Amino acid sequence: MQQNLQPIVKNLVLIGGGHSHAIVMRMFGMKPLPGVRLTLITAASDTAYSGMLPGHIAGFYSHDECHIDLRPLANFAQAQLYIDTVVALDLKNNKVLCAKGLVVDFDVLSIDIGSTPATISVSGAAEYAIAAKPVSQLLEHWHELIEAVGKNPQEPISIAIVGGGAGGVELALSMRSRLHRIFDQSHQAIQNLEIHLFQRSMELMPNYHQSVRHQVQQILTEGGIKLHLGESVCKIAPKNLNPSLQTERGNQEVFEIKCESGLIIECNKIFWVTQASVPEWLKTAGLGTNEQGFILVEDTLQSQTHPQVFAAGDIATMVNHPRPKAGVFAVKQGKPLFENLQRILLAKSLKPYRPQKQYLSLIGTGDERAMATKYIFTLPPHKLLWRYKDWIDRRFMERFRFGG
Repeated sequence: MQQNLQPIVKNLVLIGGGHSHAIVMRMFGMKPLPGVRLTLITAASDTAYSGMLPGHIAGFYSHDECHIDLRPLANFAQAQLYIDTVVALDLKNNKVLCAKGLVVDFDVLSIDIGSTPATISVSGAAEYAIAAKPVSQLLEHWHELIEAVGKNPQEPISIAIVGGGAGGVELALSMRSRLHRIFDQSHQAIQNLEIHLFQRSMELMPNYHQSVRHQVQQILTEGGIKLHLGESVCKIAPKNLNPSLQTERGNQEVFEIKCESGLIIECNKIFWVTQASVPEWLKTAGLGTNEQGFILVEDTLQSQTHPQVFAAGDIATMVNHPRPKAGVFAVKQGKPLFENLQRILLAKSLKPYRPQKQYLSLIGTGDERAMATKYIFTLPPHKLLWRYKDWIDRRFMERFRFGG
């Protein structure tokens, strides 16, 4: 005789496959709640692990090694998976509206969609620069670039990275490492490569201690990366070349980067890694946000204005404990988010979460070495630190392997 199936009494919907939600899904798989229908809505079927992404760009990790495949993870969590883009929230009727016409009802909603670099205020950035997020598009452009350089290593190439935070610095070092290896293998002079890094303030990586900033600047300079500190990019435009110069430059596009100071730099590719921004649908959703549009959450990771909504990762700002937009905090929020989602579904009181103020930061330098910093202490780049970082990252990713 067939057993009676547990009726669905609650709908829990997760928007986004970020680090926190990946952990939540894994924990729901290990500790499911009877009567709860779990749904994940995500724009892509895999999600990049930020800790290994620079290593992938440098060529040290394959795509699969640094991406969490959300399909087997959803199966493990017994979750419905929709590959779709959210376009609106109806918070009065508790509905999520998606680009393909899908409408998903929820009792409890959690949002972990990361963030995108802000390009709106800079003329030409949206059209001609390559945003660091979504990661899939960044990697598509990057792989096209390294393929083109590999085919024509004799052609000079100039790359610009706008944004001198940790993401921009690691991107510059990783790109330099990969392209240098291509030039070395082709017996071409590395003088064919120019990398420019633009930073609005006079200091790189402003969220880090001075000892880190000093060492990073020295590493970049010694690596031949041209630093433009205190330079605010105000316009990007294609440069019209005369036919003879176009032939000399090959088939590469050329863009002009203009700064408020009057500085103009010509580049073939521009990567945009500036401060974080939020999607349009979130701005009109009606959730309580800060001035930048990030969802304000209490210590429970619950929205200040809508108790049925939770948020974590870059898209959220903890009111009482603001922290930098960094992957380490999204990872740490995974377990407390899971616990509070379970507790609200069970009508139990929620537990506050206090994120750590100081944490060990391991920063790859693109050459299979890494720096380590915590509090005011900083260790210079070393291969052993890279091996330690590699071990931590691989151990994290191993949690999401479900037999291929």
